[in-house]
Amino acid sequence: MQQGTEEQNALRTRVYIDGYNLYYGCLKRSLDKWLDPRALVESILPGILYQQNGEPIRYRFQTPAVKYFTAPILEAFATSNDSMACQSHYHAALQGQLQGELQIIKGYHDARPARAHQWEEGKVARECPKIDIWKLEEKQSDVALALHAYSDAIREEVDQIVVLTNDSDFVPAMRMLREHTSAIVGLIAPVRDGRGAVNTEIEKYAHWTRKHIRDEEFARSQLPHMVRSKNGAIHKPITWYPRPDLLMPVYEEAKRVKRSAGAARKWLNQPCVHLRNRIPIDMCSEDGSAQELRAYMNRYAKEFGV
Repeated sequence: MQQGTEEQNALRTRVYIDGYNLYYGCLKRSLDKWLDPRALVESILPGILYQQNGEPIRYRFQTPAVKYFTAPILEAFATSNDSMACQSHYHAALQGQLQGELQIIKGYHDARPARAHQWEEGKVARECPKIDIWKLEEKQSDVALALHAYSDAIREEVDQIVVLTNDSDFVPAMRMLREHTSAIVGLIAPVRDGRGAVNTEIEKYAHWTRKHIRDEEFARSQLPHMVRSKNGAIHKPITWYPRPDLLMPVYEEAKRVKRSAGAARKWLNQPCVHLRNRIPIDMCSEDGSAQELRAYMNRYAKEFGV
């Protein structure tokens, strides 16, 4: 009875994630892109020491637990050939893993020709010549995040809002949340520990702030390598692994031997008794174990004539 009462009195909590800010603040050039955002926040919240009425706050997620704001990549601006496919696979994996606990709200990118001052050292902008550029802007995502957070709070759908952003564009929304709603507003800055600082303009409107995210918190909050959805299995992109240069030839050989991509992926992600119960895909993270794996695959192919 007491446990039920405590659960009932826990703050109904929802997380609002600025996907653009999270990616460029923490995930770009990292090995943590295959992130489970709910698991990440769950690993952080128990360490928040904020008190209400002299008691540490308790929380429970209000469905959907996470609202994730993002925009599809434009092909012309993609940094690699598989960027669009990787993003699409990631979003599908999030929905497959978290289902009704996650809502993805998409804006869009707008690209147009523009003119801007060229940077020259020691000169102010007006003293530098103008050049033609492409101006790329993310549209609607920031506004949508602000409106969703404010709407959920003003309608008393949630008791606690947790915002993951470091963007000063969200300052007016934070101020209005504090002035016009009773919701507790928490801020998690998408900043790696020791590699940046929280935006103080946003922080001053938060009831509590987590000023960084630790590397080990990212590492512990990854999706499974394979996520099942109603449309089939979704696999972590090969280029998101530590050594795609080692993994790709192993994957191609596994496809040849197993005769399908699905069978190859299944074999790569299961412990193999002939490899001392190690998982083949994990062996592709360094040269020595990858060489051992290739040697086993070559022996297998020779023995069975494939």
